[in-house]
Amino acid sequence: MVIITLQRKKCIGCNYCVEVAPEQFRMSKKDGKINLINAYERKGFFTLKEPNNDIFEQVQKAADLCPAKIISVKIK
Repeated sequence: MVIITLQRKKCIGCNYCVEVAPEQFRMSKKDGKINLINAYERKGFFTLKEPNNDIFEQVQKAADLCPAKIISVKIK
């Protein structure tokens, strides 16, 4: 299981994560910040638990490219 966590409030809207992992991330047209697709929100953190481990490398690359360092990825 891959666990992705996003601190949306700190997003600077660079769009790198969408370019690398468009199945997991989408830019908001309202405020230009990132959305983690199908995530739930808790205290400002958006989390997605994805049973498909195949997305790990793609999402990890998005986390590595993020200049604001607001994406964390764990595999469980």
